[in-house]
Amino acid sequence: MGERNGHFLGVMSRKSLFCLFTISTFLFIFSWFFVLRSTSPSHFIDHSLLPNSLLFATVDNGNSQARNQNGNELSILIHSASIGKDEATQEFKFHSNKVVLKVFMYDLPPEFHFELLDWKAKGDNVWPDLKTKIPDYPGGLNIQHSIEYWLTLDLLSSRFPDISGTRSAIRVHNSSEADVIFVPFFSSLSYNRYSKVHPQGKISRNKLLQEKLVNFLTAQKEWKRSGGRDHIILAHHPNSMLDARMKLWPAMFILADFGSYDNRPTLLYFQGAIYRKDGGFIRQELFYLLKEEKDVHFSFGSIHGDGIRSATLGMQTSKYCLNIAGDTPSSNRLFDAIASHCVPVIISDDIELPYEDVLDYSEFCIFVRTSDALKEKFVINLIRSISKEEWTRMWKRLKEVERFFEFQYPSQKDDAVQMIWQAVARKVSSVRLKLNKSRRFSRFEVGRTKRTIVIPSAKNFW
Repeated sequence: MGERNGHFLGVMSRKSLFCLFTISTFLFIFSWFFVLRSTSPSHFIDHSLLPNSLLFATVDNGNSQARNQNGNELSILIHSASIGKDEATQEFKFHSNKVVLKVFMYDLPPEFHFELLDWKAKGDNVWPDLKTKIPDYPGGLNIQHSIEYWLTLDLLSSRFPDISGTRSAIRVHNSSEADVIFVPFFSSLSYNRYSKVHPQGKISRNKLLQEKLVNFLTAQKEWKRSGGRDHIILAHHPNSMLDARMKLWPAMFILADFGSYDNRPTLLYFQGAIYRKDGGFIRQELFYLLKEEKDVHFSFGSIHGDGIRSATLGMQTSKYCLNIAGDTPSSNRLFDAIASHCVPVIISDDIELPYEDVLDYSEFCIFVRTSDALKEKFVINLIRSISKEEWTRMWKRLKEVERFFEFQYPSQKDDAVQMIWQAVARKVSSVRLKLNKSRRFSRFEVGRTKRTIVIPSAKNFW
C-alpha cells in the first residue's frame, strides 16, 4: 500500500512540474510579446522610403484620412503657401490600396514650357492660370509627342478639387517631401519647332535651351542631393534632348520607344510612308511582299490633305493593323490602332512599350520578328491562321485597355496621364534603393576627407 502511495505521489509530482513548466513558458512568451509590441519599428525603418508608405497621398474630394496597417484612421494636413487663403490648408485621403506619387516640380522659366506654345507670362507668373485659359497644343505630328504638356497640366491642377478621386500624382512645394522631382521642359516641342539654326545664328534655340537646362539642374540642391537619380525628364520624341541626355543620364527619362469582326472587311491594313531611311527599310520589303494579297490594304499615305481621316477610317474597318518600324522603332500608328480597336501586328525587334510591366501586350497584339516578317508569305499566313474567336478575344481586350493610352485634360481614371504617374511610382523604390546604397560610405568618406585636410600626410593620418 505504501509502495502504491509513493508511486502515486511521484506521478503527481511529475505532472505538477510539467504544468508549472508549461505555465511559466507561456507567461515568458506572453511577456515578450508585450515587450516587442511596445518597441516601435519606426525607430529603425524610414517608412517614407517604402512605396506603399502613408507619405504617398491619395487625393479624394479635398478630404484627408489615412489608414495604417491596422485599419485605424489618421488625419494628415498638407499646407501650401502658394495657393489662396481659402485653400491654404487642404486635407488629402490616404489609402493603403492606392498609392499617389508626391512630385516636386521646378518652376522653370516659361521659355522651357508654355512660352514654346506662344503663351506670354504676365508679371512674375511662371505658369498660366488654368482656371481661365489653357494654352493649346499644336496638332498634327506634334500631338503624338505631347506627354510633357499633359503631365505638366496634371501637376498644375493637382491642387484643384478631385471629384473623380482618380489622381495618381500630386504636386508638393517642398522637395524634401517629394518622391520624385519633375522637370517641366517641353523637349519634343522644342525639337519640332526650334531645332533648325537660323542663318544669323550659330546655335539653334533647341540646343541653347538644353544647355540652359543642364546648367540649371546641376546647380540645384535637389540634383546634388540625389545625383539626379530621382529626377523625371521627358524626351519623348526620339530626337529630343540629344545634346543633354548623357549629361543628365542618372535621371529617369520618359521616352517614346514604346467594331466587330464582320464589319471589318479589310484583313490587314497599313497606310503611311513606305520608303524610309535606316531601320525603315522593312516597310519597303513588306510592301512588295503584301501588295498583291487579297483583303490587304498597303499603300502610301501622309498627314496632309485628307490623310488622317482616311487612315482613321481604314483602321476602323480593318481587323489587323500593321505597326512597322520606320526611322525609329516605334510610331504613333500603334496607339491609333488601339484607339480604332484594330488588333496591332507589331514588326519591330527593338520597340519599347509603355506600362509593359503591368500590361501584357500579347493579349491584344501580335508580335513578329523582323527576320520572320521578311520571309515570303510568313505574315499573311500567320494572320489568316488566327480564328475568329481568337481575334474577338483580342478585340475585346483592346476595348478594355484603350483608356490607358488616351491623353486628356482634366485627366481621368486610368488614362495615359495616370498610367504614366503610376509607372513612375513603381520605380521609386528601386531609385531609393540605389540612392541608399550610394550613401553607404558617404559619411566615412566625408569624415576621412576632412581629416586628411587637417593632417598633411596620409602616413601620419593612418
